Amino acid sequence: MATVKSLNKWANAHTYYPLDLVRIALGVFLFMKGVDFMSNHLLMVEMIKPFQNMPGGMIIMHYVAPAHFVGGFLLVIGLLTRWVVIVQLPIIIGAILVNFLGEMNLNNLILATIVLVLLVFFLIYGSGKHSADYYLKMQK
Repeated sequence: MATVKSLNKWANAHTYYPLDLVRIALGVFLFMKGVDFMSNHLLMVEMIKPFQNMPGGMIIMHYVAPAHFVGGFLLVIGLLTRWVVIVQLPIIIGAILVNFLGEMNLNNLILATIVLVLLVFFLIYGSGKHSADYYLKMQK
């Protein structure tokens, strides 16, 4: 817990609007991906084909869309940022693995890698000063 507090203090001292815009853009991207997966079931089924024979393969399909949908919204407002990132990490790692286990799509691989790097950054950085987390913390 002390590590999280020290990371929050550092992030709040070094917060900048461009980083908040990156967090918001990442949240909007994940939200839109969640909406896309919810509205296009065939695309989702096609993407998880490499994991189809694994135990719990169908659970993956029901985990990804809501996690992106809710997680993207929470990232946009900056609420529970680190928890959202932890939930998103297995999905994005799976998205990278899909490119190696299934059909290689370079655009999807690059996009998933960029999202992974941003998620790891926000796992360390947190939500910053201009977020719901910071606002709620100051209300105590």
